Order: sequence, then C-alpha cells, then structure tokens
Amino acid sequence: MPRNVLMVCVGNICRSPIAEAVMRDVIARAGLQKDWHVESAAIEGWHHGSRPDERALRVLAKHNIECTSVARQLQPKDFVRFDYILAMDRSNMASLKHLAPKYSRAKLLLLGDFGLKPDERSIEDPYYLMGTAPFEKIYKQCTLA
Repeated sequence: MPRNVLMVCVGNICRSPIAEAVMRDVIARAGLQKDWHVESAAIEGWHHGSRPDERALRVLAKHNIECTSVARQLQPKDFVRFDYILAMDRSNMASLKHLAPKYSRAKLLLLGDFGLKPDERSIEDPYYLMGTAPFEKIYKQCTLA
C-alpha cells in the first residue's frame, strides 16, 4: 500500500500545489511512484475547482515541474484517507487540529519541520505579494523540506 500525503494551505492555489508538485517530482525522480501518493487541499473553499495561481505555475515551469493540481477543500474523510497531512504554517496547523475528527488517523505535521532552519519553517502565504519572488522562495522551501 502506498503512503498517502496531503499538502494543505488556506486556499490550495499557492503553497500547497507547489508542495504537491515538488513532492511528486522528488518521488518520480526516485522511482517511488508506487510507494507514495500526494495530493493537496485547502482549508477554505474559496478557490474550489481553480488552477493554481499563475505565479506558482510559472515558478514550477521554470524548474521543469509539472503541476496538474486543481483546488479542492479539505474533507473529513481526508483525515482517514491520508497517512500524513502537512500544513504550510502554524495557522494552517491550528485549523487542521480544530477540523480533525475524533476518528482521524492522519499524522498532522508542519512541512517546514523537515529540513528547514527554525526561523524559516513557516511557509508564508504569498497570495497578496507582488511578483514571483515569494513563490520562488516557497519552491526552495518545499524542495529543502
């Protein structure tokens, strides 16, 4: 059985699709597609059905990483279906803990806890920032994590 990983941010159009695409790329390059399944989701449903932010897609394309993600909202069944649910920041983690049903079996983790320096572990939301530089930073953080 493959391990199932869900990347989560607020709207599922900036950070979590980048994290999903980077993780899928790492898995594919390692030849571990049969061992891992990765998706992404949003805490809020504002962008349900939307493709990722154009800036996120540009950064991923620059690094030759394909992104097929379409925004969706986190569902209670995700807490059973996924082995690991990775939040992009502490606010996302607090929301996940609040939303997790009592029967949840998923491990809730902060993506930045893997390989990032303590002061860089929060993968900040770039939605209201200008340009692609904040998205490039997210790409680098996700690549390290």
